Amino acid sequence: MKTSNSLLVSCEQAKFICDKNQYGEASVMEIIKLNIRLIYCKVTRAYSKRNIKLTKTIKKSNIEVISSSKKEEMKEALRKKLAK
Repeated sequence: MKTSNSLLVSCEQAKFICDKNQYGEASVMEIIKLNIRLIYCKVTRAYSKRNIKLTKTIKKSNIEVISSSKKEEMKEALRKKLAK
């Protein structure tokens, strides 16, 4: 009989859980699995650290998006200039 420890996840699975966790979509069990992986995996810890830093940077950046109508105006102006 094969026994598997469901608390141990692969590095790829841990990265996926880490991404979900950043957006608040990870379940409690997934967070537990991720934390166990973070204890012993240097690669996953580094990925998680970079992920957290990226998320904080994006939140601090105060990015403003262009409205759809403005974007269409810009596309039309570009088309006109390219047609000349």
